Amino acid sequence: MAPNLHPLLNHGITPGSPSFPGGTLACHCPSDPVEVTLGSDVSHNHACGCSRCWKPSGALFSVVAVIPRDKLSVTANPGKLAIVDESAAIQRHACTGCGVHMFGRIEKEEHPFKGLDFVHVELSPQKGWQAPQFAAFVSSIIEQGFDPSGMDEVRQKLKGLGLEPYDALSPPLMDAIATWTAKKAGKL
Repeated sequence: MAPNLHPLLNHGITPGSPSFPGGTLACHCPSDPVEVTLGSDVSHNHACGCSRCWKPSGALFSVVAVIPRDKLSVTANPGKLAIVDESAAIQRHACTGCGVHMFGRIEKEEHPFKGLDFVHVELSPQKGWQAPQFAAFVSSIIEQGFDPSGMDEVRQKLKGLGLEPYDALSPPLMDAIATWTAKKAGKL
């Protein structure tokens, strides 16, 4: 049986639209759902194997992207949101009704991704969002109980989808972190 990567990945990747204008995300509550409006398309959409990102039931990976903080607004039922772990670098705002993570925000001033919010576009009824670009923190699925003997199959499946598997972030994102760090240290 093939590993359940994620519902958006298991049967191939749907390409995004280069002119996608944004849309809405909704939690899974059958009534009074939390709604988040995104005023543009996302960037760096990727499969993430970390233990902190919200994943659909049974999925090994989340699919998460970033958007500038000023392009995200909570447009319905904001009172249902609570931060999952206030000590985490990414403050994940989840619905208290269904548990779905609606967005993650970097509040720490000294962080290379300050100003970006993390979102799950699978929560949107609109089609055309940027397709996943790579897979990050792939080996982290082992920490969550995945049998290490299945890792070759997982990596092959990701590569077959066109998603390069990394055990950190993609090279452009790692370069962005290193550039930010070098600038803070006065080396650039």
